[in-house]
Amino acid sequence: MIISIASGKGGTGKTTVATNLAVSVDGPVQLLDCDVEEPNVHLFLRPVIEETTTVTTPVPDIDLKKCNQCKLCMAICRFRAIAVIGDTVLTFPELCHSCGGCMAVCPEGAITETGRELGVLEVGAKNGVAFVHGRLRVGEAMAPPLIRAVRARTWADGLTLIDAPPGTSCPVIAAMKDTDFVLLVTEPTPFGLHDLKLAVEAVKILKIPMGLVINRADMGDDKVWAYARSEAIPILMEIPYDRKIAESYSRGDLFALTMPEWKARFRGMADQIATLTGKGAGIQ
Repeated sequence: MIISIASGKGGTGKTTVATNLAVSVDGPVQLLDCDVEEPNVHLFLRPVIEETTTVTTPVPDIDLKKCNQCKLCMAICRFRAIAVIGDTVLTFPELCHSCGGCMAVCPEGAITETGRELGVLEVGAKNGVAFVHGRLRVGEAMAPPLIRAVRARTWADGLTLIDAPPGTSCPVIAAMKDTDFVLLVTEPTPFGLHDLKLAVEAVKILKIPMGLVINRADMGDDKVWAYARSEAIPILMEIPYDRKIAESYSRGDLFALTMPEWKARFRGMADQIATLTGKGAGIQ
């Protein structure tokens, strides 16, 4: 089973839910941090890194000696990553989405591919939890290819948890796509509700079953609960605005380990998700 933990708004507690859920279930579990622009799962899991790989994406490299300035490559590129100006062909690697269309249409075979560095992928483990995350290169704007590289390490068996980026843009879709369940984390505030609605609509487009965790549940108003009822979204957990939890978080500790009653609650939520997805009576 693959569960993506997402939200429309940053700071709602996605990483808190993902890491505590990972250490609460029994059996093989893998945690992928797909928030490659600002990964922070490692701060709580503290894995031993066993592998580091540089991730690149293919971009066009044009041989001007072969090029006849036909402009077919420029015409096919939706992202304006190639410009033909007189006898010169300019490429803009930061705009390239690595579709390969320019190579396919070039009649002279003047275009080959070279790699552009996106960031690094790190793999490790801690206390039985397998860990993978990506770290986007500073100044890099193309997060989805690195997220896909992290997702490519998904296990064939066992439970995989994905800590998705905030928002509802392309990086989030890359993290949520082709998962079995999306666990949305929100807070009962006007901003939390507004961005939750955006996230719900995105998940509906992907046609993935979803559930809700309400963090800091004893603050704000009851509009998030009313919205969940109106959309028939099950509320699987409520986490209070608790000083002990906040203190545990500030130390970089997982409160499911320091407060055993919460480990049982996270395990119960995992069992609920397994039932909702038809993946069995529980996660072993």
